[in-house]
Amino acid sequence: MLWKVIFLIVSYPVFVSSRTITLTSTRPSGAVTSSAAQTTAVTSCHGHGTVQFCINGAGSEGSMVPAPTNMKDSPSSYTGCHTHESDTFCVDSAGKEYQFVLEATSSTESAPKGGKHCHFHAGVEHCVGEGESEHGASSQSCERVDRDYNIPLRIGLLFVILVTSAIGSFGPLVLSRFFKFSLDGLVITVLKQFGTGIIISTAFIHLMTHAELMWGNSCISLIYEATATSITMAGIFITFIIEYLGNRIVKWRASKNKISDTIDEEGIEKFEKDEVSPSSSLLNQVHGSISPNGKMSVMLLEAGILFHSILIGITLVVSGDSFFITLFIVIVFHQMFEGIALGARIAELKDTKFYVKLVMAAVFAIITPIGMAIGIGVLNQFNGNDPSTIIALGTLDSFSAGILIWTGLIEMWAHDWLFGTLASAPLLKTVCSLIALLAGLILMSLLGKWA
Repeated sequence: MLWKVIFLIVSYPVFVSSRTITLTSTRPSGAVTSSAAQTTAVTSCHGHGTVQFCINGAGSEGSMVPAPTNMKDSPSSYTGCHTHESDTFCVDSAGKEYQFVLEATSSTESAPKGGKHCHFHAGVEHCVGEGESEHGASSQSCERVDRDYNIPLRIGLLFVILVTSAIGSFGPLVLSRFFKFSLDGLVITVLKQFGTGIIISTAFIHLMTHAELMWGNSCISLIYEATATSITMAGIFITFIIEYLGNRIVKWRASKNKISDTIDEEGIEKFEKDEVSPSSSLLNQVHGSISPNGKMSVMLLEAGILFHSILIGITLVVSGDSFFITLFIVIVFHQMFEGIALGARIAELKDTKFYVKLVMAAVFAIITPIGMAIGIGVLNQFNGNDPSTIIALGTLDSFSAGILIWTGLIEMWAHDWLFGTLASAPLLKTVCSLIALLAGLILMSLLGKWA
């Protein structure tokens, strides 16, 4: 009998503890107050693009891995959280297990202020209050958050961006003009192919990704989910139409001048003979309509770059101080690489005065600093979650992506490798150009992790 009494005395605390944990874990997540219960669930789950963020019981934000495939129908909380070594795992209502990974507050997340948890996507800050979900009905998630910005630092680094952009855009011009590098030589060709990789990666990795983040913002409601890609497709089509009509006009003028000159000098019979000659002017250039060396093609390329470069400047300035330096370093390299891509094409323009080339390069060099200046001017009013701001930024990003996809894939990549000098280039030149192309694709894609 004595041993039974001893057993009851020893096992009673364990029994009470297990009952307490069981009862606590069955409470609604919003009513949890004990320290044990705080480790059993994550709440306030919300999505940004393809990433779902949640907040644990200690008020720290993290992401769910893997992210739900359908973000709109994703759960707003996960229960049954438990740890394996240093990793935390939770389950949804269907019993599927997900890993909860805490965000690094030093680089991508700002410290909570006023009960709000803030983080950055595409350089724009998103904040949710304690217990709020960005997919919920609360309007607080779309309101502007007041922050202290280091304005002198932003003004000083504006000039750093100006210098690095100028180095990239003027570099190929200086090499070809003053150092007499051949436009068909190895150095310029390698720069061109590196630039081709930069442009294509910018279109797909940077612009299309940023546009998807903008159009996926919960502060706007889209009836048509393919809005981002539809505008990108429109950008491709409009770029094609402009270049097609431009080339038709150029060819029409060339044929008209050819007819006039031939009749005046040698008569109509000579013109008819020349018409069937494989070497006759623009009329028989099979691939003339996609030449990347024409001024119109380069101007379209520059237009697409300028559209998103001014957005880059605004985005950089309005980012919180916790993310500003990281984003600045990335954009310095981004602008230099993109300047090289544009400068190499400007250097190849034929029948264009050198001062015109300098002006084209200078416009690129100053456009991002202009965007930064605009951002500094509106810093105290800018709200990255305002619907009109989201639509404006998303539209420009999507449209710019379409322009760069057309020029990058058709006029630069396809023309150089299928119809241009690289179609029959020597082995060394071909290998070096291919390596440069891959380097441009990889480097700009790597920068997409931070910007």
